[in-house]
Amino acid sequence: MEKNDRLAEQNRGFFRAKKLLVLNVLSSPGSGKTTFIRETAVQLAGRLRVGVIVGDLATDNDAARLRTAGIPVVQITTGTVCHLDADMIAKACAQVDLDALDVLVIENVGNLVCPADYDLGEDLRVVLLSVTEGEDKPLKYPPMFHSANVAVVTKCDMAAAAGFDRSLALANLQRASHHARIFELSAKTGDGMKPWLDFLAAQRAAVKRKS
Repeated sequence: MEKNDRLAEQNRGFFRAKKLLVLNVLSSPGSGKTTFIRETAVQLAGRLRVGVIVGDLATDNDAARLRTAGIPVVQITTGTVCHLDADMIAKACAQVDLDALDVLVIENVGNLVCPADYDLGEDLRVVLLSVTEGEDKPLKYPPMFHSANVAVVTKCDMAAAAGFDRSLALANLQRASHHARIFELSAKTGDGMKPWLDFLAAQRAAVKRKS
């Protein structure tokens, strides 16, 4: 872990020199992470240039879906490893022209346990909670949600069908990650995406000013 932390700080310094906003996006499998990232990239086109590093145990299905957005994508296949680490990210970055990007999104392995312990050098840790997963997910996996800078409630278009208790879910998010900025949206319909996109633009501007 000490080695990973050192490498993460090296990554962070490298990213800042490149004036990149870097997101580490985490969730359980099936939360809509890939669709969320794809629609974020599509809707930021002409405003911010987005590239993605995708981590999966097997297959490059998510990477293929993201490439349909016309953005650079690098696949990391971890095999049996349930998380990405800072060294994997450093090596993947050698495969993409970071100078041609404003935002680098790291789609971590679908898992709410192991990735919580691994700093990748990101600016923001973004954790997704789908309305189909249950309102108590933040309480079941407190380290992950507590480590988040941003919490995104996804698939809000399905909330009624899923019997989603919005008030309870938000209360649980506030309890587990009281410091996190919360967004509620549907990447499929586009509802709620604008505040998220505006937030990213502001965060990228802040990174640029500090560099």
